[in-house]
Order: sequence, then C-alpha cells, then structure tokens
Amino acid sequence: MTVDRDDANIALIGREFVEGRIGRREFVRLATLLGMAAPAAYALAGSAMPTPARAAAMPQGGTLRLGTRVKSLKDPATYSWGGYDSNVTRQVCEYLTFTDRNNVTHPYLLEKWQASPDLKTWTLSVRKGVKWHNGQDFTADDALWNLKRLTDPAVGSSFLGLVKDFLLKEVPDGKDAKGKPKTKLVWWDANAIEKIDSHTIRLNGRSAQVAIPEYLFHYPALMLYPGDKGVFGVGAQGTGAFTMTEYQIGKVATVTAVKNYWGGGPHLDAVSFLDMGDNPATAISAMASHQVDGLIFTDPAQYPALKQMPFLAYYEVGSAETAVLRFHVATKPWSDPRVRMAMRLGLDNKAVMEVALRGLGTVGQDCHVAPVQPDYGKVPDVKRDIAGAKKLLAAAGFPKGFTTELAVPSDIAWIVAQCQAAAEQWKEIGVTVKLKVLPGAEYWNVWTKVPFGATIWYHRPLGVMTMNLAYRTGVPWNETGYSNPKLDALLNQAGGILESAKRAVVMQQVEEIMQADGPIAQPLWAKVFTFMDKKVQGFEMHPTNYVFGNMLALAKA
Repeated sequence: MTVDRDDANIALIGREFVEGRIGRREFVRLATLLGMAAPAAYALAGSAMPTPARAAAMPQGGTLRLGTRVKSLKDPATYSWGGYDSNVTRQVCEYLTFTDRNNVTHPYLLEKWQASPDLKTWTLSVRKGVKWHNGQDFTADDALWNLKRLTDPAVGSSFLGLVKDFLLKEVPDGKDAKGKPKTKLVWWDANAIEKIDSHTIRLNGRSAQVAIPEYLFHYPALMLYPGDKGVFGVGAQGTGAFTMTEYQIGKVATVTAVKNYWGGGPHLDAVSFLDMGDNPATAISAMASHQVDGLIFTDPAQYPALKQMPFLAYYEVGSAETAVLRFHVATKPWSDPRVRMAMRLGLDNKAVMEVALRGLGTVGQDCHVAPVQPDYGKVPDVKRDIAGAKKLLAAAGFPKGFTTELAVPSDIAWIVAQCQAAAEQWKEIGVTVKLKVLPGAEYWNVWTKVPFGATIWYHRPLGVMTMNLAYRTGVPWNETGYSNPKLDALLNQAGGILESAKRAVVMQQVEEIMQADGPIAQPLWAKVFTFMDKKVQGFEMHPTNYVFGNMLALAKA
C-alpha cells in the first residue's frame, strides 16, 4: 500500500496531535516514519521545516582537522563506537536513512519507504542516480547484500538486537559442552528480506515495528560496497562525498573529497581526524594552538578552558548519552537481584552527576530510558536508602558487605570521575569498590566480559532501541547477560505501538523492571556539547556526536 496523509495510521497520529496528546516534534517524527515527506509533515504540524545553518555562499576548499580518537575501522558492521569509528567511515559510506538532530528520520540512500497498516511490512525504495566511487550504480542488490550481512549472526553486528523477533527468530541449536540447550538466530521466513526489483526491497516482518527507518540509521548499518567483502580501509568504495586516503590507528585518518558526489559538494578538500589520546589536556592544548579546528567529543573537565577561548563557538543538543555501572548477572554476587538493588540504593544519583559532569547533565533513574526519548514513561527517581541497601545485602548473605573490582576505561574522563564518586558512596553500605582503570584500547576489547564495568552508551532516538541493543536476551551488545522474558515481550509490544501515549505506558513497565531487577546502576544523563573554531561553517551538534563532512566548510582566513 502507499502511505499518504489519508492513511489510517497518519490519521491516527493526526488525531493525537490535534487533541494535544503529542507535540509537533513527535507528530513529525511519526509521520515521516510512516512515509510522509518531511516538508508535508511539518506543514501539517503548522511549523516550518528546520534547515541546517548555511552561509549564503559556502566557501570552497581547505582541510578540516577534528580532534577525536582513531579506532579500528576494519568492519563497520561490528563497530561499537558511534562517534569515533563510524564518524570516519560515514564520510565515505552512507546510510539508507538519516535521523537529524530533532529525532526526525529522512530518506537518504532510500528515496522513500512505505509501511503496511499493521507495521509488519516495509517497502524500501532505493534512490536512483546514486553511484559508487567507481561509477557503478547503487542498487537494491547492494542494499540487500548489506542487510543480509547485518542480519547474519556469524558477523556479530549489534543490528541483530534491533530486528530480533522482527526479521529473526530464535531456534534450537543442539546442546553446549555442559549439555544445556543452545539456540541460534535465523530469518523467521525465507523471504524476510526480499528484492522486488532493481531499486526496491521489502522487509516482511514477523511482528509490528514502527521504528524501522530509525533502525536503518544505527551506525553499524553503513552501506558497504559488496566487492570489498565487508572490509573497510584506505581506498574502500563508498557512495559518500569522500574517500579514505590515510589511516593509522591511534594517530590519524584522512578522507579526501571525490568528484561528482551524487549529493552535491562537498565544500571541503579533506577532513583529517587526529587522535587526541586519553588525556583531556591534550585536546585543550591542540585547540589553543590551532592544531585542530574542533572536537568531536568534549569532556566536562575541558569545558572551563575551552569556554575561555574567544575564537571558539559552543554547540549543544539534548541527548540520551549516559554511562552505566553494569553488573554481569552470571557472576556472583551480581546474580542476586538483591545485591544489584542494594548497589542502586547505595547511590545518590544527583551527587554522582554533579561530581562527574560538573552539573553539565541531568539525574538518571537507573532504567536507561531518557526523558528526552519520546517513548519514555514517567517513573520515580531511585532515592538513596543506606539502611535498605544494608538490609538487602544482609539478606543476600553479605551482612558485612564485600569487596569487588570495577573495570573503568581511562579514555573518557567523566566516566572515571563517575566511578570514583560512586565507589566513595558505596563505602557507606559496606561495599568496597576498587577501580581498575584500563587504557581505552584495552578496556573496549573486554567491555562485554568483565564482571563489573562502566560502559558509555550514546544517544538513541528511542528508548526501545536502547533496550533492544543492550538488554534483550542473547543479543551481541547485551554486556550484562541479562535475560528477562517479560522484558523481551514488552519490547516487542512497544515496538509495534503507533500511539505515543500507549507506547509510553508499555515502556514505563520496562523501566520499572529495570529499576527493580535490572543489571545496572545509571546515575546520570550527560549533556552533549562541543566546541568548533568559528571559521567552521555549517556545523550542527548531533545528539550522537555525528559529523557530516559534506555539510561543512571552512571560512577563508
């Protein structure tokens, strides 16, 4: 079917908007997800479509130098750093869709999409006229190859978590070495992903899912050239405005402009991503000495110094970025939900936030769904209760508390500060937490394996998207090993609900499970901000710290 403004689903959310149950932004977000063109959606909402800030005539030429970390870039499907690895690769390879800073998703390598009334079938129309750097057309075959690879469990992409129970199902797979039954993920149907013609693909889902266009912008879902066999490096093909011409892990990655980019431009000759290391002072020095033109990530510890530099412009945006203090539930004592709850009750989240972020954030509620996400259901804060925490620990067999070790990455200063503040507070419930601060490169090789660790989670447009990636049973990024069939079922239910108020009710149940039984303590939400030299034109802060080089330019000196 063709989705237009007369479609029943569009009419449904239209009534919600008219009745005041959803705001303009959520109406536009849902209308565009259902296939309405963004300008039409904004017009129906009675507001003008926002456009990126642009100079009247963008200057041409120059190399933009950005301070960041330069991580392994080999296989984009398995990336786990949205702002580091994918920020380099997204200049070369692109996505089927694009979710902007306002959480509105637009077609990109797709020209449009269409949803069935039950939200189980999504027809994706590949944009005509897009070419790979070698001159070949980008077609449905290319998109199909990528989607098949992203949903192949052998590849291990986190994309699996988003489409489990939509495109995939779990089936028995014999027994493990201890004789316990094993399972594996397979397509739920042979035609779960189906080619219709040279520029059309259809996703035939097992269940309803309203957020498919948003999921297609999940940062590992870059469209790679099939001939490169899933490997990205210098000279790899792409459809983007740049090609990678230099790469040294831990040092530098440079992308250089290509001719005849299908999307127009770019304005820059090149973008160089320069590794700033773990020490926040390095980036401050690089900005002060004009060695870099901007930072992809800025830590609260850097804010005071950077704010004093008159040649810098400040950017911020609302976000669901956080760092969870997570417990692996297969490891004692974290297998006992009473111990996990005691650790949550042992923290004053507001105090931790103030120390870690220097006030540049908001208080978390230990549920990993943010108030800025449109599917958030209101839940109460978790109040510190030292007596209650001690009682739970005693009931769990730890009347005198215990000693444990928390693995912490050194490459994000505010996470180290958060862990130090939490460890100090946990002393009051009898738990001694020793911090094992590891170099970032070392920590991120074991982040899913340590019994007790601190993990950054970047913004996702929906809470249900975060939950699917991090807490759904058996998915690649379930770093806690947590498995709760009720939570899984609620995530399936929420993903298929169009009406915002009803979806928030279901998500509230998910959040309550996380607060009562979940495998994390989550004290804060971090404000997302950065600084750029004022000569950088066209920059907008994206809630996931994404940078789009084809939209940027450098003013002439």
